[in-house]
Amino acid sequence: MSEAISVRKQRIARKRGPNELTPTANLLVNVFFWIYTAACIMPLVLVIIVSFSDEKGVLIHGYNFIPEAWSLEAYKFMFKDWHQILRSFGISVFLATVGTAISLVMMSLYAYPISRSDFPHRSFFSFFMFFTMLFNGGLVPWYLVYTQMLDLKNTIAALMLPLLVSAFFVLLLRTFFANSIPMPLIEAAKIDGAGEVRIFSQIIIPLSLPVLASVGLFQVLNYWNDWFLSLVFISGSKNINLQFMMYKTMLDIQFLTSNVQASQGLSQAGGMLQLPTETVRMAMAVLGIGPIVFAYPFFQKYFKKGLTVGAIKG
Repeated sequence: MSEAISVRKQRIARKRGPNELTPTANLLVNVFFWIYTAACIMPLVLVIIVSFSDEKGVLIHGYNFIPEAWSLEAYKFMFKDWHQILRSFGISVFLATVGTAISLVMMSLYAYPISRSDFPHRSFFSFFMFFTMLFNGGLVPWYLVYTQMLDLKNTIAALMLPLLVSAFFVLLLRTFFANSIPMPLIEAAKIDGAGEVRIFSQIIIPLSLPVLASVGLFQVLNYWNDWFLSLVFISGSKNINLQFMMYKTMLDIQFLTSNVQASQGLSQAGGMLQLPTETVRMAMAVLGIGPIVFAYPFFQKYFKKGLTVGAIKG
């Protein structure tokens, strides 16, 4: 019996690779990452639960995973102006999709030439892009360029153009093109009669999907989370995006709840000021992060290496 057990242990030891973990170590690693994942997910779950909680219960008992009472008042309060929410949501979706697509095209067209060793002016244009990471013209000249020279105030273009090109992402794309795209592949395409446009569109872009997906995901997040451009360039409520609309709503609620004169005026008129604050803040967070959560799985399938393996065969 003991000999059979020892033989079985030897077989298991022989099957285990040099870098393979023991069952105990593997269990500990899995438990650690389960705990870490739960620690990342629980705050999001708490935000969702509080958004469906009763305002009075939150103010009295604080944030709880099991609220004293459930309520939809926060969402009812938000969607009273559903026309504005729908319009701002559409603007944010438009900026996140169209703006990201145009941004990827522009940055790729700039990064690819400066990644080529046979491009004579690559050093100048690389330094030109790198210089913008270190210095800028300042907030006032930046504002005057978009409002007076380009006359883009109160337009959706003012929310898109400032984020179209990022110097860091351009240099990231250049590094990928220079280190991951084999030059013999480009030379072989030239021998077969392909021009630069065809090489870029049919060879470079398909092989660069991982880095394009990474940069695209960050650009989607930049457009979706931006509220500063709406604050600077949009004076009305027609063309504001979702993030600035929620930011503006929270400022209005804080002003009304902290303004004594407004409360006294409503009391004298026979009314009563009861605005949800904590639950509305959480409901806005749910509304803001909900759609963008679905963007990551779309890009995730491109985060794989090895697309250039086998492109050149000896």
